[in-house]
Amino acid sequence: MLKTIKTVFIAFTLVFFAQSCESDLDLQPEDNRLTADAAFEEPGAYKAFLAKLYAGLSVSGQQGPAGDADLSGLDEGFSNYMRLYWSMQELTTDEAVIGWNDGTIKDLHAQTWTSGNEFIRTMYSRIFYQVALTNEFLRQTSDAKLDARSTEASLRGDIQKYRAEARFMRALTYWHALDLFGNVPFVTEDDPIGAFLPQQIQRQDLFDYIESELLAIEGEITGARLNDYGRADQAAVWMLLSKLYINAEVYTGTARYSDVVTYTSKIIESGFSIADNPYYHLFLADNDTNGTQSEVIFPITFDGLNTQSFGGMTFFIHAAVGGSMVPADYGINGGWAGLRTTSKLVDKFPGEANSADGRALFYTDGQTKEIANISNFTNGYAVEKFRNVDVNGVAGSDPTGDIPDTDFPMFRLADAYLMYAEAFVRGAGGSATNAVNYINILRERAYGNTSGNITQSSLNLDFILAERSRELFWEAHRRTDLIRFGQFSDQGLWPWKGNVAQGRTTEAFRDLMPLPATDLGINTNLKQNQGY
Repeated sequence: MLKTIKTVFIAFTLVFFAQSCESDLDLQPEDNRLTADAAFEEPGAYKAFLAKLYAGLSVSGQQGPAGDADLSGLDEGFSNYMRLYWSMQELTTDEAVIGWNDGTIKDLHAQTWTSGNEFIRTMYSRIFYQVALTNEFLRQTSDAKLDARSTEASLRGDIQKYRAEARFMRALTYWHALDLFGNVPFVTEDDPIGAFLPQQIQRQDLFDYIESELLAIEGEITGARLNDYGRADQAAVWMLLSKLYINAEVYTGTARYSDVVTYTSKIIESGFSIADNPYYHLFLADNDTNGTQSEVIFPITFDGLNTQSFGGMTFFIHAAVGGSMVPADYGINGGWAGLRTTSKLVDKFPGEANSADGRALFYTDGQTKEIANISNFTNGYAVEKFRNVDVNGVAGSDPTGDIPDTDFPMFRLADAYLMYAEAFVRGAGGSATNAVNYINILRERAYGNTSGNITQSSLNLDFILAERSRELFWEAHRRTDLIRFGQFSDQGLWPWKGNVAQGRTTEAFRDLMPLPATDLGINTNLKQNQGY
């Protein structure tokens, strides 16, 4: 049924949008005569609102690709959730640089950002806009509300599944807040609608809340691999728990690696499999049907006709094309000449751009490996990971070549394999045989044979971190990984970190992003993160 999430989506402009904890959020309803209760008079409204929760990660407003933005204060393309989250996770690391001079965008890679950075501020805004949506869905689907509407029993059964999915989406969003910002404002469906100053929750308490929500819905959400493609199921819950637990020592000071083994094992045993396809097929326009979907646990779905945005995959593909690259080879009408990578990522592949490792998806013609000038697109190898063509080279559905069909694999089996292996190396139990086997399954696909296989003697933390980069680069994991391995701020080096060509270490407090100065000026309950 999904890509149904792509096509069911309709706009809700309800009064609950007034709930906000930051002045930049433009959350006023267009039509103040429409009430939340009135919006749910039609039975189909529940699923449509659920679609809006999913679409909140892929689109940026009420009409695509621009023209009626959810948020004000930043260009609508820049304010897209996935584009912002990817920028926080990738532009701040050794895996990506951007050549543009839009506002303070370059401060992300330089790690010189302040609490006034508009991209960090809008990521924060987007997180709490999404929280507001999920909270209102949960308010409007309470037993009391359904009783008042005399909702039929068959529909109520569906709604209970929808509620579990909404709680997953809120947990996912709060995990992003936990990971990026630490101590944040905290609002649930039990809080009032309208203007009020949310209390700040401490990182440990937010961790506990996310964990409790995920454990509570584990048995309520649709079983693993049984929901529509693009919608959360039990495996997505296990994956988010695994991500929470593998970073628990960062978040709370207490390691939970044995729980990583438990929950990644559940995922691995639930029927997902590494597709018998080349690695690059995972990132093509038909990645929802070409066989690689067998390993995707939770995608962010995009469609050239039905989910149009200048963020998300539109950004990831267009911005990575420039120089002598031919846009038609990537299924688009033109490149934006922005995104490349640093030599630090290239060096992780034996043989570099000519590596036998098929994950080395670099474009080098006319490109220099080292970056002398970030603003020059031909400085730094380009990355060919995402394309808007199918396995036969046919472009996606948008006839203009503007908006791609390619879905973003937020969670996939390869990450579960790598987390299991990491937890084993960190002494959390599990099987050495399994850990090595899981790594080799990925490397056999990458090399097309067993020539890249490893033995247990190679399985150490340095190898795991490098292998995560080789397998998962540009998939919005890198910042979190580097922080967990102590390599993000005051230790790891890469080109143009610290705003110098050879790179320099930065202050340890940058492992957390600052709370936006605008919100601190309004909400007297908030205390800024140390160092800002």
